[in-house]
Amino acid sequence: MKAAFTDVILFRPAVMFGPDDAFLTTILELLRRLPIYPMFGRGRTRLQPAYEEDVAEAIARALQRTQTHAITFECGGPCVYSYGELLRALARKADLKRILIPLPFAAWWARAWTAELLPNPPVTRNQVELMQVDNVCSPGCPDLQNLEFRRTRWRIRSSRRCGVARAACRTEARLARAGNQSSSSL
Repeated sequence: MKAAFTDVILFRPAVMFGPDDAFLTTILELLRRLPIYPMFGRGRTRLQPAYEEDVAEAIARALQRTQTHAITFECGGPCVYSYGELLRALARKADLKRILIPLPFAAWWARAWTAELLPNPPVTRNQVELMQVDNVCSPGCPDLQNLEFRRTRWRIRSSRRCGVARAACRTEARLARAGNQSSSSL
């Protein structure tokens, strides 16, 4: 791509989250329902969740840049977690006591292959494949900090309205503008 277009701007977002997303919201709902939670492999896959509005802001800022050379931005959040660490942190913040059990990827592949026969599979082979590879920013690659803004911290709170734990997001930049210097994190 860079060879064909000398001024291309590429974005590689990490796994993204936001209100009512298909990532954190789904994990939290499953943690709430399942007392024993099956992890992908041993839970060692590294993830760097990025808030969806941060990725959108990164795109907007990159398009305003005056530099016209090809560049790739990797959009990851402020923290890197192993999948197991992320699950434990989410369960803890949602006040859930859950047993996390490792499930070999071979078992996930078999489950996904069978599940894909259903109209709305709960897990797909593509998802299993993605969970076998770390999803974090590459060292030395331009990221959100190169676009000069603070990445979102996130917290978990219980939703009284729907009775499930959900991801509630707020950016440090918004807090600073409001005069509140505190931030919340896992």
